[in-house]
Amino acid sequence: MVSLNPWKRAFFLFPINKTQILTITTHRHCNSSLSTTNMNDAVVVSLQEWQGWGTTSPVPAMVTQIAEDLKLLEKDFDSQMKFGRAGGKLQGNFGHQEDKKHRATYKALPDSEAKLKFYSARQIACRVLGSKGYLCQKCWLAMEDCMCSQITSCLLFPGIKFWLYMHPKDFLRQNNTGKLLWQVFGVDAATLCLFGIPEHEQIMWDSLKLAGRSNVWCLYPNKNAILESVENVFGQEPVANSEVTSEKQVKVDTTQHFILIDGTWSNSAAMFRRLQDQAKSIWGDEENLSCISLNAGTSAMHKLRPQPSWDRTCTAAAAAGLLSELQLLPRFSSVGLDKQSEAVEHALTVLLEALTKRRLRMGRSITRKVRPNNIC
Repeated sequence: MVSLNPWKRAFFLFPINKTQILTITTHRHCNSSLSTTNMNDAVVVSLQEWQGWGTTSPVPAMVTQIAEDLKLLEKDFDSQMKFGRAGGKLQGNFGHQEDKKHRATYKALPDSEAKLKFYSARQIACRVLGSKGYLCQKCWLAMEDCMCSQITSCLLFPGIKFWLYMHPKDFLRQNNTGKLLWQVFGVDAATLCLFGIPEHEQIMWDSLKLAGRSNVWCLYPNKNAILESVENVFGQEPVANSEVTSEKQVKVDTTQHFILIDGTWSNSAAMFRRLQDQAKSIWGDEENLSCISLNAGTSAMHKLRPQPSWDRTCTAAAAAGLLSELQLLPRFSSVGLDKQSEAVEHALTVLLEALTKRRLRMGRSITRKVRPNNIC
């Protein structure tokens, strides 16, 4: 969540699935990257399919286990899994029986850490299974609304790396904007890290440990710490020459890592606490994760998606705002961050248009809802 100052994150309220119930075994994904092998004769979620959703990690072990358990339940109940519109929630008698089973499993887990990992894995497994043959793997939109051909990709300056720390409930949501960053910059420059998934969090923290605490920043309004502005943090860096004319003259041996918390405002607090706890376990009890505030304006998505207030914006707009502010500093003025910011803004406009067309086609309102309790 990003505010004018400090940074905040917006709500994502669009449904992940169609209004009608989906039966996953009757669909096939049109992407060539998805295996066409019958799911009964192969792994339920293949590595190729998993990485097609925008990650470089192996298939998380618990996600695999839960997906396989769901397929076994299909055989036990002699019925197919059916997913509804609300985040891929299982429907019908199968959903009722599975819900009782997973609640019993969750209750029996020994501690909050085990419960979080199980919760996250189950959310993700259901979303992956419920999206087969329905969502485009690249843009996470319904096939008929795919916008991939309209996205302009570009290279991100190698001295910057984004980490999309995403809540499981935002994974595969059609109006999620964090996905735009790896669509534009690639999965190595903007890497997905799913909250509560050990394989993802391990990859991120291994990289952050190598970078060192001084090169890791979180875009989040930490009320218990002094928020640093982009100019205060990076504006004092000396430049080797008074006139910098090429990217090669900018030091890129030290990459700055920026963590973007990609979850609703209510979920982001728990996500930030988890980041802080891990940072302290690595760098010591006195070392808090450094937070940066932005002077970003509102996102184009405000025109369509309900927001808790007008001063909050979405994840992709936060990244674009960060790049724009860095571009104004001598250290980064020559590396084309303004063009990279524009590419993200363009992707946001494309997403807005795709979602607007979909809502109009479905006969839904495109008027932004205003919440009276947030009006000053």
